[in-house]
Amino acid sequence: MDLVVNHTSDEHAWFTASKSSKNDPKRDWYIWRPGKVVDGEELPPNNWKSVFQGSAWERDSASGEYYLHLYVPKQPDLNWDNPVVRSAVWDVMQFWVRRGCDGFRMDAINCISKTDGLPDAPLVDHTQYYQPASMYYVNGPQVHKYMKQMHTEVLSHHDLITVGETAFTHEASELAAYVLPQNRELNMVFQFELMDIDSPSESPLLRKPWTLKELKAIVGRWQRFMRDDGFWNAIYIENHDHARSVSRFGNDSAQWRAVSAKMLAIFQITQTGTLYVYQGQELGLKNFPRTWGIEEYNDVASQNYWNLIKEQRQKAQGKEDVEMSDLLNSFAQKARDHARTPMQWNASTHGGFTTGTPWMRVNDDYREWNAERQIGDDTSVHAFWKRALKVRKTHDVLIYGDFVMLLETHEQVFAYTRNYGSTSALVLLSFKEGNVEVDLGEVIGGVAGYTFILSNYENEAIGLEEKVTLRDYEGRVYVREALLN
Repeated sequence: MDLVVNHTSDEHAWFTASKSSKNDPKRDWYIWRPGKVVDGEELPPNNWKSVFQGSAWERDSASGEYYLHLYVPKQPDLNWDNPVVRSAVWDVMQFWVRRGCDGFRMDAINCISKTDGLPDAPLVDHTQYYQPASMYYVNGPQVHKYMKQMHTEVLSHHDLITVGETAFTHEASELAAYVLPQNRELNMVFQFELMDIDSPSESPLLRKPWTLKELKAIVGRWQRFMRDDGFWNAIYIENHDHARSVSRFGNDSAQWRAVSAKMLAIFQITQTGTLYVYQGQELGLKNFPRTWGIEEYNDVASQNYWNLIKEQRQKAQGKEDVEMSDLLNSFAQKARDHARTPMQWNASTHGGFTTGTPWMRVNDDYREWNAERQIGDDTSVHAFWKRALKVRKTHDVLIYGDFVMLLETHEQVFAYTRNYGSTSALVLLSFKEGNVEVDLGEVIGGVAGYTFILSNYENEAIGLEEKVTLRDYEGRVYVREALLN
């Protein structure tokens, strides 16, 4: 289950008590500070920018103090430096374990320790007063002390799976500290390097072009990273915080949507790590259309960023009516909203998600793309995912084998081998439209003995030659057993 303990709701009993009085026993369960006066104007305690724009501080009119919220004002940050808070968190975890919870996905867990003194962030964005401050709250000074204490007090007493959400940093050594078995913290983390491949520094809601060479470098680095020391990956390309993978990394046109969604399934099931599949990914669900207006984007990240840019443009241009279509183009490709539309169960109203009124409307294509229609169809994306997962679970080489990149600079084909004991696997993936020929003879020293086990082209058995022609978005997997003397 999702364990959210960097912050709570502002309606939680803990915060209600904390807010009630400066003298309440729970006052220092949260991070309260007085404001500061600059040129006669009261400002928040520092210039930290919220992840969702504006100040990371909210003023409480009753006490005149501010509380910290790295995210939205309704999510006040807990004060993890208070040992009583940590004990209360252990109690929450034990409560859910007693009820049968098998593990935790730990939300924003690398943000729980803030730098002493909460210093002002450096000025990097001259368009606004509030500045990105992740250097003062990500992988903070006490975070590993607290994670080790969590392991000692809770995790070590139960057979649980643990995965930490670790945004804002791509530094491998920092992320490894949470995962390496000898550190006794977590099983794995969701690192964001691949998810950030098409995001410029200004915002993850904007899009920058990415190349297959860049994607290969990221995947290859993490697949090989500290394997002998026990580092373990979390494999994912889609979740509630990112747009649909077939729209980002595949081709969601009518012609290539299913084929490229299946290719991306092969890409995932052939990597070392624990595989996470997001709701609708197994159906090849895609982003909603560009024709939807900004009023359809309900996510606070989308709304706040839209309002920020709109205000900046209005001020700069001195008029109310400013051009915003470029931002809507970006949102149509990158917004989190695309992963938050109602799940498409069937062709009935709201895709069978609810008989009420959903928070967001269902994607326009729900009548053709839904679970009911795909279940029982052997050619569907859903059926392919089931076959692909069976292949993964049948061949340990795909989970535990080493990772050797082939054709490293090729801009259309991602190819690699996996080797585990006497077994080798060869994975060939075309990430673009159009046929492409590759010569394997020079890179794997012969193709004899490889047996075909999976393809996204109707699962037809395809022999392997040294020169291979891959079709549009084609993926193939071959396995070879070494002959024992």
